[in-house]
Amino acid sequence: MSGAADWLPIAAAVFGVPQFLPQLARVLRAGDTAGVSWSWAALTSVGNAGWIIYFTLSEFWTALVPAVSATVLAGALALLLGRRNGVPRRPAAIVAAWTALILLAWAATGRAGIGAVLTTSFVLQVAPSVWTAYRTPRPTGISRGTWLLILGELLCFGLYGLHQGDPRLIALGWTGVAAGLLMLGRAQYAAAASARLRRRRFHRGEASAPQ
Repeated sequence: MSGAADWLPIAAAVFGVPQFLPQLARVLRAGDTAGVSWSWAALTSVGNAGWIIYFTLSEFWTALVPAVSATVLAGALALLLGRRNGVPRRPAAIVAAWTALILLAWAATGRAGIGAVLTTSFVLQVAPSVWTAYRTPRPTGISRGTWLLILGELLCFGLYGLHQGDPRLIALGWTGVAAGLLMLGRAQYAAAASARLRRRRFHRGEASAPQ
């Protein structure tokens, strides 16, 4: 089991590196941002920048790959959403304050402090996504591909945290699994609702067609 567990960070990197590409492609291709949270994208970029520091201090080199990728791609998604819908003032202030708190924790207490803050940070960063998705009547902008990759990555980190006895990775991983399942369920609901709407429109058009 130990040998298999040692491969979990590599599997997490495979899931993690491209995870924001499906969501970016969906927004760029369809222009549909319904149910996609700017706060989630911005906080994910900031949070993963913090994890870069934590993983570097922990000499957890493999985990740096998905952390760097998520920092860059989530940041790109936040910029894209901000350009299309505007940057909300209150969430922007929260992102700025959280960035300052992460830097302060790092300066004051080093690895342990930044790890504790980042564990809470992950709950903070996924909460707006779940909140936005479930408040939006038809969240058709959510990419199931992105959330499947997030689920895969965080499941790997959760299992690796159990293997290593690292409570921060355990909290990160299993919180991510819960968020991923919630988002996939909501995205599936939106897809099914859209399919039902298309069928109703088709049948109405068929019924009104000249005989």
